[in-house]
Amino acid sequence: MKAKKLLIKLGACRDAINWVGNRTTEEAWNECHRGDWMLWFYYKQYPENIRELYLVKGHCANTVRHLMKDERSLAAVDAAIAYGIGEISKEELYAASADAADAAYAAAYAAAYAASAAAADAAYAAACAAYAAAAYAAYASYDDDAAESYTNGTKQSQKQTADICRKYLTIG
Repeated sequence: MKAKKLLIKLGACRDAINWVGNRTTEEAWNECHRGDWMLWFYYKQYPENIRELYLVKGHCANTVRHLMKDERSLAAVDAAIAYGIGEISKEELYAASADAADAAYAAAYAAAYAASAAAADAAYAAACAAYAAAAYAAYASYDDDAAESYTNGTKQSQKQTADICRKYLTIG
């Protein structure tokens, strides 16, 4: 089956459908430059392979580890990977995720308050960036739809996450 027909059936976004063109599913997987599309596709096709998905999401979140300042966010990334390889339970994963979400919300609140006090566009932009990095770490370990929301990265980070998907996930 051509990938385009499958993507339409699964409800993919217009950009992905247009990009895939006449590629087969295997060609599209091997050539895709967007890790978020690949994670979405994998989840739609293989929802029973949840551990593999968390493993990859953890490794993708690990690419922005240097931006994470709170230990709870770092622990959530580690927990996603540990869950993916079977070292911890889903309950432990969810606990780490909840802690990271608390960290993300606390950081966002503090940053937004600082931005408001400074009334500066740069401070607001920094607050948004800090929140996005922390929130992605939290949700990568918990939210099955996190892949859909991670579309604002650079071309390099998109390629990096696509390469991570190809390294850990197989389709077919």
